[in-house]
Amino acid sequence: MTEPKNPEAAASTGPVSRNGRRGKSSATIYDVARVAGVNPSTVSRALSKPGRVSVKTQKLIENAASELNYHVNPFARALPTGRTSTLGLIVADITNPTFFGVIRGAESTVTARDYTLMLAESSESPETELTAARRMMTTVDGLILASPRMDDENIRALAKGKPVVVINREVEGVPCVVPDVNTGIAEAIRSLAANGHRRIAYVAGPPESWMSRRRWEGVQTACEWSRLEAVRLESSRPTVSGGREVARGVLASGATAVLTYNDLLAIGLMQELQAAAVVVPDRISIVGFDDIFGADFTTPPLTTVRSPMTECGTEAASLLLDALQGIEHPTALLRVETELVLRGSSGRLLPSV
Repeated sequence: MTEPKNPEAAASTGPVSRNGRRGKSSATIYDVARVAGVNPSTVSRALSKPGRVSVKTQKLIENAASELNYHVNPFARALPTGRTSTLGLIVADITNPTFFGVIRGAESTVTARDYTLMLAESSESPETELTAARRMMTTVDGLILASPRMDDENIRALAKGKPVVVINREVEGVPCVVPDVNTGIAEAIRSLAANGHRRIAYVAGPPESWMSRRRWEGVQTACEWSRLEAVRLESSRPTVSGGREVARGVLASGATAVLTYNDLLAIGLMQELQAAAVVVPDRISIVGFDDIFGADFTTPPLTTVRSPMTECGTEAASLLLDALQGIEHPTALLRVETELVLRGSSGRLLPSV
């Protein structure tokens, strides 16, 4: 028995009905070809690269495919080509609104270029992230890692197999899209200094977070320039509950202003301080990071350093797709700007009564 040359025919079994479809099984290009009255090779050309057949033939094939509810199987197509037209995206925490923009930016970009995006999360675990990445790499053409927690060596090892782009982190030898935190942090510290604050606390993110360390360095540099004192406080996790838990440490630090690793920590911190009758911003100013959806829903609205995460997702997907097409870029590091968004949670420090 001769095997079918086209891998997409492999799923076809059972008798052929009058309209060209085989029983209850999924339709194949052979079924589409029978209904359209053309050769299977013509169907393959029309559906894989529109424009290679006449407009009339293209329409016949599209109508037949629609009638049979036929869809091209990207994994079957990958057998001869090695490509699935699918990209992977792994985020550190899918429940964190910080990544909503990354997902939206990447999704819109890959869709516009006729690719599909596959999504996974690491739950802030380096081990889970590496496992997910290795599994994804068997079925995708390239991978985007948003705020990865695994070490540089593992990221570079993944990049040796297929193209990889990193967001929110710098990894030598791997294309990266990184928000330049210096501008936004400098604006925040200058604003706090102008409002009479002299001791600033930074609430850090996960120990594995490269961006958390980078933001702390930015706070230290900006505070030194403005002649302010900077203290670092650890959080249990980068969430609202983590922000609540660090509230006692913030008060004990003697700081009158706080810049947190992300907005979720800032929101939790604000809630806990207000529950303890600490007035924000009269007694303590709070500045978050990222400007997530809902940052202005708090009372008072949250001052934050905006990080353009949608742009990061868009640029990362573009870099990855260009790499797959052999388009080289002059630099492997793309920086995007951050900015301070002033709202009600930061302001002038009022004297104690």
